Order: sequence, then structure tokens, then C-alpha cells
Amino acid sequence: MRIISGSTKGRRIIAPKKLPVRPTTDMAKEGLFNILNNHYHFSALRVLDLFSGTGNISYEFASRGAEQITAIDGNFECVKFIKKTATELNYPITAIKSDAFKYLERVPVTADVIFADPPYNFTTEDFLKIAELVFEKELLTEGGMLIIESSKHTDLSTGPNFVEKRGYGGSVFSFFQLSGEEESK
Repeated sequence: MRIISGSTKGRRIIAPKKLPVRPTTDMAKEGLFNILNNHYHFSALRVLDLFSGTGNISYEFASRGAEQITAIDGNFECVKFIKKTATELNYPITAIKSDAFKYLERVPVTADVIFADPPYNFTTEDFLKIAELVFEKELLTEGGMLIIESSKHTDLSTGPNFVEKRGYGGSVFSFFQLSGEEESK
């Protein structure tokens, strides 16, 4: 994987082969960040990266100047890799080993952007539970956005505060936002 933009643009990051992950492709990541560029100034963002895996999305936010990033993953080796990489690149990423659902239920954190990339084999109900918890617990700041990555075969348009979806190859990003909060930060 590589960082596609920002202070460490072009930097390649090699994750251990043993990690149980499916990193977001460069094409999909570039599409996602092109959308986010139109909504936010990255230096002002607080980001929560759920099911963070290798930390691919967290690194991209950090390279673009986000100053507070929390990466959550249930796999100890993934968290260890994110911590090591964040230290090497001097990125402001806090990596925490936790089940993402339990984290959302018990930690009163708010973020401007919450990104979730759960396993594609989750049921639609599992994917939608992420959105339900985020809005039930009021975890987004005003103008904030929840983005859930899924396979193109998963339809999340029935979720709370669904706005739109964008597809890139076999991946789809579903965007959720409280109504009336489309203005930029």
C-alpha cells in the first residue's frame, strides 16, 4: 500500500503478510479522499478509524494533516503494526485494540469523520448496526460524516441518515450524515 497524498505522498508501507486484512485499494482510497477534500480541511479533523486493519486510511488522514486520529482494531498484530508505523512516520495516531462495536457502545468519543471498513462478509444488519450506534450515541460532531466501506453487493441505503454511495471496483463507500449538515468545516 502507499500514501497517495500529503506530507508523505508516495511512501510505500509494507504490512506483514500474516495480518487478517483486506486494505482499501489505492483507486478506492483516492476516490474517497477526493470526495473528502470537497468537504473538509484535514488539519481540523478528528478521525475515528474502525476496523482499521493495517492503518491504511489512518495514514492517509495523517499524511494530509489530521491531528487527532484514533484507529480501532480487534487484532493485536494489526494494532501493533499501526503503532509501529505511526511512530516511524511521526503520525498522530492512537491505536487501540478493541471490538469496534463495544468501543462505539462504551466510549463517549466524538469525531468529525468516522470511517469503518469491517469484513465484507458481515451481514447487512452488522453493517447497519455501525450507523445505528454512531447516530444513537451522537458520536459525530456537527457537520461530521460516517463512511462505511463494503462490497458492491451490500446495500446500506436503508441505514439512518444515509446520504449517498460511491463505488470503486468491488468496493462501495456509503456516506451517512445528519440532514442539513452538508456544509464544509
